Amino acid sequence: MTVEVALVISALSVGFGIWSGLSNVKRNEKNDTKADASQLTTVIVKLENIGTGITEIKSEMNNVKNEQKESRERIIKVEESAKQAHKRLDTMEKHARGEMD
Repeated sequence: MTVEVALVISALSVGFGIWSGLSNVKRNEKNDTKADASQLTTVIVKLENIGTGITEIKSEMNNVKNEQKESRERIIKVEESAKQAHKRLDTMEKHARGEMD
C-alpha cells in the first residue's frame, strides 16, 4: 500500500508539473505576443514619422527648386537689362566724342 500511495503521489506530482509547465508556456507566449505587438507598433509609428519627414523634405525641395528657377530668370533679365544699358552708354559716349571732336 505504501508503494501505491507513493505512485499516486508521484503521478499527481508529475501531472501538476506538466500542468504548471504548460501554463507557464502559455503565459510566456502571451507575454511574447504582447511584446512583439508593442515593438511592431513602435516600428510602424517610427516609419510613419520617417514617411512624413520625407514628404516634408520633398515639399521643401520643390520650393527651393522653384525659388532657384525664379532667381535664375531674374538674373537673366538683369543681365539683359545691363547689356542694354551698356549699349546705350556706349552709344552716348560715341555721340559725346563725336560732338567733341
